[in-house]
Amino acid sequence: MSEIILVRHGQAMNHATDEAGYDRLSRLGRQQAEWLGSHLAATEPHFDRVLTGTLARQVGTAEAMGYAITRQDARLNELHYFHLARAVESQHGVPAPRDAREFSRYLPEVIEHWTRGALAEVPETFDTFADRVTAVIDEICKTPGRTLVVTSGGVIGMAMRHALGLENGGMARMMLQVRNSSLHRLEYVHDQLMVGGFNATPHLDTPERAHARTFV
Repeated sequence: MSEIILVRHGQAMNHATDEAGYDRLSRLGRQQAEWLGSHLAATEPHFDRVLTGTLARQVGTAEAMGYAITRQDARLNELHYFHLARAVESQHGVPAPRDAREFSRYLPEVIEHWTRGALAEVPETFDTFADRVTAVIDEICKTPGRTLVVTSGGVIGMAMRHALGLENGGMARMMLQVRNSSLHRLEYVHDQLMVGGFNATPHLDTPERAHARTFV
């Protein structure tokens, strides 16, 4: 049996306007990661390996959680959101969202254009993104034991699509719900990939930490 615990990175610099500016933890994001690390140390102390992508916010989250990273794998890096957003606006006239309500309609539209191959000059196609995420998840499934994976919301959405056989619209809706520093559990048993949990934040469930339950 193989068990995979996926963690979304802590809150990043959510007012950034490009990939480089976004890719570091906010003060709250580091605190979220520290709280999660303390929770896991008390409840699930053993992992056979710890994997992250190569992005600073992913690496920084694992370190703030208190874990030594076994390996960094660029296949666990996030989709290129800012490039996709610029392409959707310039090629299809869809402006960036101004608030959470607009974003809930905006992200599925971006994903829909991307999956149809209707966005030119973006860093990777949707199929390339899907292939790299599903490949690394399948490789981890072949390794017995418990693997902690610190990654990003789009990767987690794709992992859930892979496990549940979701349509792309369903994947986009799941991506919208992935909280910063949330836990997601996959289990590979009887030659099948199963979902054991989605979007848990037990380290933030007390009233005094309600302010730390963030999506962006």
